[in-house]
Amino acid sequence: MNKIKIVVLLCCMFVYACNDDDDTGARALSIQDIGYANLTYDGVTLSFSLSGNIQHVTKKGFCYSTEPEVDIYDQTVEVKLQGDVLKVELTGLLPKTTYFVKAFALPYNEGPVYSAEISFTTPSQTEEDKLANYVAPEYNDNYTSIAGWSDRNQWNLANVHDPTVMKADDGYYYMYQTDASYGNAHNGHGHFHARRSEDLVNWEYLGATMSVAPDWVKTKLNEYRSIQGLPHIDSPSYGFWAPVVRNLGNGKYRMYYSIIIDNYIKTGAINSVANFDNSWTERAFIGMAETSDPSSNIWEDKGFVICSSSDKGMNEWERSSLSNWNSYFKYNAIDPSYTITKEGEHWLTYGSWHSGIVTLQVDAITGKPLSLSDTPWSITDQSGYGTLIQKRGNSRWQGSEAPEVIYNPATGFYYLFVAYDELSIAYNTRVARSTNINGPYIGIDGKNVTEGSTIMPIITHPYRFANSYGWVGISHCSVFDDGAGNWFYASQARFPSDVPNINAPNAIMMGHIRSIQWTEDGWPVVMPERYGAVPQADINEEDLIGTWENIFLKYQYQVQQTSTSLVLSADKKASGAIVGNWSYDASKRILTIGSYKVILQREVDWESNPRVHTIVYAGLTSTGVSIWGKKVN
Repeated sequence: MNKIKIVVLLCCMFVYACNDDDDTGARALSIQDIGYANLTYDGVTLSFSLSGNIQHVTKKGFCYSTEPEVDIYDQTVEVKLQGDVLKVELTGLLPKTTYFVKAFALPYNEGPVYSAEISFTTPSQTEEDKLANYVAPEYNDNYTSIAGWSDRNQWNLANVHDPTVMKADDGYYYMYQTDASYGNAHNGHGHFHARRSEDLVNWEYLGATMSVAPDWVKTKLNEYRSIQGLPHIDSPSYGFWAPVVRNLGNGKYRMYYSIIIDNYIKTGAINSVANFDNSWTERAFIGMAETSDPSSNIWEDKGFVICSSSDKGMNEWERSSLSNWNSYFKYNAIDPSYTITKEGEHWLTYGSWHSGIVTLQVDAITGKPLSLSDTPWSITDQSGYGTLIQKRGNSRWQGSEAPEVIYNPATGFYYLFVAYDELSIAYNTRVARSTNINGPYIGIDGKNVTEGSTIMPIITHPYRFANSYGWVGISHCSVFDDGAGNWFYASQARFPSDVPNINAPNAIMMGHIRSIQWTEDGWPVVMPERYGAVPQADINEEDLIGTWENIFLKYQYQVQQTSTSLVLSADKKASGAIVGNWSYDASKRILTIGSYKVILQREVDWESNPRVHTIVYAGLTSTGVSIWGKKVN
């Protein structure tokens, strides 16, 4: 209220209150029986009785505040109804908050009459309350209209590729990524772009963490080339790929990043078909940076960590043709992952497409390898370039990359997540586990993936629910937790190639975050719908009766697995995609359909219009095929 008006009103009220000659006014009024009922987290019913000369009352109601000794200059709600007992529904309150309340009556030309003051405390908001008020995310997956650099503050999870996510001590989740973007929007604006979120749903763009390639990359490259007798490359063609960021738990945050050199080894010419000189392209480098304040987005570069290495001779880099895949490099220094073991050791894992995934211990203080040969050729297992922990078969060129290694104290296992196949469409995620950080890693089928077996289970794969085009290219994951035992999976995903009215739909790179649940025997399953912070109200048997969509994520190269209908009936029968009986353990949120067990969760139905919350499930077959489902009605 305007201060002048308050002063005038106070003066008028003082004059009216001092007029004692008319007993028909304030002194003839009585406010009694003030009380409350129907108290919820955001509302209450207030009541009082008013007796006496009420025909002179111009206003009546309640004043309330979170501080005691309330009056009509605090918040008020007016009662319009007539009668002796007056009630009002007060809404918009805060949960877990104490309120102080008085009833008041304002006689004509006199000051207010108050009741005694009462107080109440609103209860906590239940998950059922939150679910009733839930609003699903509304941002558009087709972000082409805001894909450009000038619209970066609207991106949210648009233009995300190869994300890494960690939770910082300030409560925010921070995400960093490869430079790739739709229409090359990042070009000319720095590298390893960052964003942050408080809820994993709404993301704030922060900008690049690196303006230009550090000087050490070119210096180190040409140092090796000099030893090899090769001409220096004066202006290397750089690629900035796949960082990993971790909270070290001591006030520091560490980023390992990949910078690849896209020039041919022999001549130093930029990689192109026209420039092919019968050599492989140059090595990649992994560097490191640190910060104590990720919100500043200022990182101090700590320099060289490791580079691509070869078990061949120093100059055995010849390539007979572009169709020759007998690669020169054995271990490719990109796609780092960083793990702090249960014993407190620090390990760096990396590798892509060449001869497999390797891991090596690094110094916890410096972040650099404990021992590393100065010559990254003719390497042996003792050269310090890593111990092999996964390969896909025995070729020197194999479709697996992007390792992510995490330790789950609830299960006692280290988990190795790996991306299979090419990234534009076929990308799918596999996982194996070990009791040791350096393996051997074993799949759900008992096979040793360190020795080259195919990894099972499959936990993401190109897919499509009804009423959508679905998603492809879903991998290169970051796996992280919130510090309270809740795990998440972040990756890029792409529109398939048949989406109309979009130039190059397969170049749409939307960041996806999904919840991870864990089976009773300790395997991770990724939820089929993206995380939307849906309140996890209880799920009862009655909620499950109806029609669902079910997908078996069977492996098919560059093929989306599509949903089929599943009906769960009230008589505990399942029909359609799965046939048999069904039962439900509400305490564990495990639904058994036929011979399959799946874990339930409330999530967003991203394919509905408008988006709403629903119930989803994820599980694994005995052979390691993920089962995805969502309730549609």
